Amino acid sequence: MSILDRYIIKEFTRIFLLIVLSLAGLYLIVDFFERIRMFLSNDATLYQILSYFFFEFPMILSLMLPVSVLLASLLTFAILSKNSEIIAMKANGVSLYKTSRPVIIISIVLCIFSFLLNEFITPYTNQKTKHIKLIEVQKREQVGVFKQNQIWFKGKDGIYNFNMFDPKTGTLKGIKINYLDRGMKLTERIDARKAEWKDGKWVFHDLLITKFSPGSLPSLERVKSRIINLPEKPSDFMIVQKDTGEMGYFELRKYIKNIQVEGYDATQYMADMHGKIAFSLVGIILAVMGISFSLLKSERGGGISRSIAVGIIIGFSYWIVYAFSLSLGHSGTLPPLLAAWAANILFGIGAVVMFSRVKT
Repeated sequence: MSILDRYIIKEFTRIFLLIVLSLAGLYLIVDFFERIRMFLSNDATLYQILSYFFFEFPMILSLMLPVSVLLASLLTFAILSKNSEIIAMKANGVSLYKTSRPVIIISIVLCIFSFLLNEFITPYTNQKTKHIKLIEVQKREQVGVFKQNQIWFKGKDGIYNFNMFDPKTGTLKGIKINYLDRGMKLTERIDARKAEWKDGKWVFHDLLITKFSPGSLPSLERVKSRIINLPEKPSDFMIVQKDTGEMGYFELRKYIKNIQVEGYDATQYMADMHGKIAFSLVGIILAVMGISFSLLKSERGGGISRSIAVGIIIGFSYWIVYAFSLSLGHSGTLPPLLAAWAANILFGIGAVVMFSRVKT
């Protein structure tokens, strides 16, 4: 590794750490003031509040990494340009492509780190923040568990088992409800394809009702649709259901395969699964865009403040395009794979075009 490479790595790393910690700190401050009323109204202890934000930090860090790489690459080369170091490199025959290589390598390492963080750390910490908020602070009862990609729930009238729960629509799918008497003997079982929460009631579809009586054979009844009086509301099942942020890529892929085998639509989950890869790799694209913009401005002139403004605009633009395309994937308007990668493709093309215009 040359002296120039070490110098650029040192400058980039220093700026990157300053930016990522600043952005994460700003996010924490804003989130703190948004949630402080909830903590105070539920008499949360200082330990619970600190624990919540401690476990929230890995998620915040994963969100801030791409824009931090973008801003760090912009500022690194903007400072080099301001100090006439870019001109000195050109005068000594150093290719600007070679100059940008250390930053691109670091961005690749950070992308790998981002994927590993989202695979092994943030699923666990997201579950912890959810548990602290709902169980420890809001004092809601933990009466279920997400096990083997299914929900097991101890209801007021029996034991429920669901293949999946969609909190956005309040829909249960793959339902098995076992009603027990005081002696823990099975008295009735309801199997249903799905249940929808409508007008404060659970409407079950495609039911098979089995009733058990001592000394006689079980009686079976098939029903197309019926209102079942479950005491629980959709919010009660949200404690148990894992969302995609609480699963890593491989766990989510396994979950998708299981629900597809059961015959359920996994489009929404597939978009999020592909998005975990796409979002982890966007740091490379944004780094190339940041380098390209700074080098192009070094030829025409441009200040550091302008570089920061451009970085913020590019970062927010990516977020908007990524969130919009992912929502189209959730709804089925776009194929899940295309929806997850659309923002990367658009910004990747822009990065390649900009980088090709840099005069070496």
